[in-house]
Amino acid sequence: MNIFNRNKNTDSEKQPQQPKYNGFNVSNKLFWTEGYGSMALAVLAALTIRWLLLEAYVIPSGSMLPTLLINDHIFVNKITYGVRVPFSENWLVKFREPDRGEIVVFKYPVDPSTFFIKRIVGVPGDKIKFDNGSLYVNDILQEKVVPQSNWNFDWLRDEDFNTREGLYKDSKSNYSHFTEKLLNAKKEMVEHSILMPKSQIVGFPGDGEWVVPEDHLFVMGDNRYNSHDSRFWGFMPKKNILGRASFVWLSCEEMIPFVPVICNPLTIRFGRFFHNVSQ
Repeated sequence: MNIFNRNKNTDSEKQPQQPKYNGFNVSNKLFWTEGYGSMALAVLAALTIRWLLLEAYVIPSGSMLPTLLINDHIFVNKITYGVRVPFSENWLVKFREPDRGEIVVFKYPVDPSTFFIKRIVGVPGDKIKFDNGSLYVNDILQEKVVPQSNWNFDWLRDEDFNTREGLYKDSKSNYSHFTEKLLNAKKEMVEHSILMPKSQIVGFPGDGEWVVPEDHLFVMGDNRYNSHDSRFWGFMPKKNILGRASFVWLSCEEMIPFVPVICNPLTIRFGRFFHNVSQ
């Protein structure tokens, strides 16, 4: 009996200890399901989704009216053009090139720490001309027609046309809603809403002609006379693209003043939930 007991104790002493990392038992199932490990996995999953699949953004200005409203919360598709090396502008794999008519979120070339959202109207090699409110792509006038539905336009308020600083007051009644048709690489017509002022603007500084260079895009806002875009700061490098706008998942007229990233629940625009903005 004494020998048996000694052997038993010796075997027990030789049992491998559970692996630990900084004092945590990482081999314990509960560590990964209920402990700190589960939180680490949740953070890793969220970062992976943000890097690879979807990322949320809030529309801060009226440059994309009436397609996107101020305080629209959108999801951006990060994988539509390919997969990038994390924290890099280099591609692991590319699926396709950005095309005319698509709405993209990108790093502002003048200040990469700032993100912009605009519509692609020109791809490499395109000749772009904007003259007196008319858009030409490769010398072809892009057709503007009166839309059959004013769904986008009906959401707008006079407040949407005022500058953030309150220095300039404008009104919805000063604008007309049109549908513009852009021909994409698949020879399909991409129809989208644009805003145009009712009164003619003479000597608009955004008028001009451009030829899009390799690896760059020409982008414009749908609110054609109230958008800071390629007409003013130049071409957008493809490498700056963060993703393609997909759909609105939340929208409100006002944010909570002391927490400007959260919607005021009394001003939520329920009718815009899951509104597709991929065109």
